[in-house]
Amino acid sequence: MKRGAIFDMDGTLIDTEKIYRKAWIETADSFGVERKPDLAAAMSGSGLAQMPSIVKKFFPDLDAEEYVKRTLDKVVKEAEQHIDVKPGVENILNYFLSEKIPMAIASSSESFVVEERVKRFGWEKYFSVLIGGDKISNGKPAPDIFLLAAEKLQLPAKDCYVFEDSFNGVRAGAAANCATIMVIDCVEPTEELRKLCAGVYDDMNSALEDIRLRKI
Repeated sequence: MKRGAIFDMDGTLIDTEKIYRKAWIETADSFGVERKPDLAAAMSGSGLAQMPSIVKKFFPDLDAEEYVKRTLDKVVKEAEQHIDVKPGVENILNYFLSEKIPMAIASSSESFVVEERVKRFGWEKYFSVLIGGDKISNGKPAPDIFLLAAEKLQLPAKDCYVFEDSFNGVRAGAAANCATIMVIDCVEPTEELRKLCAGVYDDMNSALEDIRLRKI
C-alpha cells in the first residue's frame, strides 16, 4: 500500500461534476449564443488558467474570461443548495485515517471553494493538505498540482495514490508518477486512460476493497 493519498474533489469526492457540466453549457444562454455540448467534456478536470483558452476554441468571439466567471458563479450558487458525497468516500477516508495514511485534496477549483467544502462536510480530520487550482501555474493535465500535494505530504509522488474521475486528472496523476486510480463519474475511460491507471473502478468502495487486499 502507498504511504499517501491525494484526492481530486469535484466528481471524485463530491457529486458536483454534473453541476459543472450543466453550467458550462447553459452559460451560453446569457451571451445569446448557441450552446456547445462538447464544451463541458473539454473542461472536465482542467485548471483555472486553461479555462479561458478552452472557451475560446468554442466561442472565438466571446469574452472568455467573463464566460468562465459566469459559469463558476453559477456553479457556486447551485452548489450552495445541495451537494452529495460520492458513494464510498467516507469509508475510504476512514480507512486511510485508521492506517495513518496522510491525505490531501488537489482540486482545479479555487482554494476558498476547497476549504468551504471540507468545512461543510466536516473533513478537517482527514486532510492535512488542501490545494486549489489557483495555487499553481499549470493546471491538469500538467502534473504540477499532484507533485505539489506530494511535496506538502512530504512523500515522493510515486508513493502516493491519486484518485481522479476526469481524463485530464488521470493524465496529470500519471504524469506525476503517482499510482493513479480512476473512479468513474460522468465519463467512461478510454483504452488510453486505462493504461495510465493503477486501477479503474465504478465507486470508492470497489477501489477500497482492492487497496485492502494490497492489489493496488
